[in-house]
Amino acid sequence: MRLEKPAAPEAAAEAELEPEAEAEAQPELEPEPETEPEPEAVEQQPVVDRNAGRRRLKAALWPPRLSRGQLVVALLLFSLGLGLAIQVRSTNDHHSQLRGARQEDLVRILDELDSRQRRLQQERAELEQSLGKLENSSNQAKEAQEQTRKKVTELGVLAGTVKATGPGIVLTVDDPQGQVKADMLLDTLQELRAAGAEAIQINDVRVVVNTYFTDVSGGGVQIDGKKVSQPYRFTVVGNPQDLTPALNIPGGVVRTLESHQARATITQQQKVVVDAVVDLKTPQYAKPASK
Repeated sequence: MRLEKPAAPEAAAEAELEPEAEAEAQPELEPEPETEPEPEAVEQQPVVDRNAGRRRLKAALWPPRLSRGQLVVALLLFSLGLGLAIQVRSTNDHHSQLRGARQEDLVRILDELDSRQRRLQQERAELEQSLGKLENSSNQAKEAQEQTRKKVTELGVLAGTVKATGPGIVLTVDDPQGQVKADMLLDTLQELRAAGAEAIQINDVRVVVNTYFTDVSGGGVQIDGKKVSQPYRFTVVGNPQDLTPALNIPGGVVRTLESHQARATITQQQKVVVDAVVDLKTPQYAKPASK
């Protein structure tokens, strides 16, 4: 049997040192760099379009989509607004004339209004008096006949079938330039009626409820189909203190005629005579209505 010779102690020691030497001989590993944590993804917010609402509003309004009913309503509103504007303008023009009037003109206008009020009150009192006579008269039949005759005479004056006389004025309109037209004479007539004229005659034509004025192509004016040449002479029965101021108010008849190179002359008289009469025509279609 072969016996192995035990290893020397130095060799064992060297064997034990070799691992340590190898450990020391190995280079130190560099530490791996720490990786920074990735930043969390920032949540993206949706971008707001500030012009989106404006575009939607524009698309809704243009082009306009109008129905037939909306168009009719729009036209009606436009007509109403135009009418109101014209009315306001005419009212402002009238007020501006009064604001520019003199103090004596304003006093004259107020006197005219007072006279109209007194005249209406007097007519009311006369009617009430007539009613009282009919109710209290012992002989009502005789009183009724008297009232009927009186009423027939009054209606004859208004209808132009009888002559009329009384205090009043004579208005003479000279028109050498031929600028006076039918509408100016009609305005003069309306102003006289509003001031309380009871009977009116222009030249030789009696003015009644259905009197009309027309312009003649060659110049001049026709009244109820009769040509009337200038000077135009208005013979009017009524209160002169009411008729004269009514024609002389600012912006009234006299001022209008003067602006057309015509001259208006007013003469107050205690007695004027309206002697032109008209023939009543029998109505062809109108009949008294049964009660």
